[in-house]
Amino acid sequence: MGYNQLEFAPETLFLVTGGAGFIGSNLCEALLKKGCRVRCLDDLSTGFQKNVDLFAENGNYEFIKGDIKDFDTCLAACCGVDYVLHQAAWGSVPRSIEMPLFYCANNISGTLNMLEAARQCKVKKFVYASSSSVYGDSSLLPKQEGIEGSLLSPYALTKDSNEKWAQQYFLHYGLETVGLRYFNVFGRRQNPDGAYAAVIPKFIKLLLEGKSPVINGDGRQSRDFTYIENVIEANLKACLASTEASGKAFNIACGGRAYLIDVYNELCQALGVDISPVFGPARPGDIRDSHADISLACKYLGYAPDYNFERGIKEAIFWYKENLV
Repeated sequence: MGYNQLEFAPETLFLVTGGAGFIGSNLCEALLKKGCRVRCLDDLSTGFQKNVDLFAENGNYEFIKGDIKDFDTCLAACCGVDYVLHQAAWGSVPRSIEMPLFYCANNISGTLNMLEAARQCKVKKFVYASSSSVYGDSSLLPKQEGIEGSLLSPYALTKDSNEKWAQQYFLHYGLETVGLRYFNVFGRRQNPDGAYAAVIPKFIKLLLEGKSPVINGDGRQSRDFTYIENVIEANLKACLASTEASGKAFNIACGGRAYLIDVYNELCQALGVDISPVFGPARPGDIRDSHADISLACKYLGYAPDYNFERGIKEAIFWYKENLV
């Protein structure tokens, strides 16, 4: 069962942190379509106002411009909220290596602020974004919860820390927390610009412009690319999951993997272009291979991803053609 069949009471209030970002804005949109009330908290440091201007006229939507590093802002945002979907964070492994102090303040202290605010406001469920980066240098495939390696970046450290803090808040305070370890999410409204943009939107944009993208490394690194609709499903099902799921973190992916060079060639074919990539040096801190075991998410959350990579990439290409060309 996908998330369209899930039901929430019409008065249910969701707080989506980072709601003007790629994943956050898609969550806001899906919830508003279901008739839920949505409060978006974002400081617009990495999110975009245009992503949420779509909802400005919806009477069930509220926007707060604020920073999760400020506890009072977090407390005000959590007031009266039923469910928190905590997506606010700074991403990018390479950027985290350049800015470790900021990543600690934003991703760790900011998340701790949100956990404490949710506890004080008696939020029913705190669902938060973790990352496949917590698997570090583990060579095990597929990746299984509980079998992690040594962390490879400050970004991975922040996500690992978030999981541990969330577990403590469930253990000591009874705040029901569920972590979602996202594996290379892609889809509509994902930013294709900038030095730290994700590969799929960056590749699509450059190919549409007739330019050669740079592939970092040899292109044989593999990823469990996950379409945005699967992530929406995981978040909403996590809200309704039993207490048995609380205090845990789960892999959210398709349960497969694709080599980067094969994805590149598939994009070229789908876009009808013949452009050779440029190969650059591998990025420090990057995981070589990524492939998720999603059995625990299926068991505890009822997660059953509707979109495989092929279906997802078709929708993504269509969206970027409509919005970038």
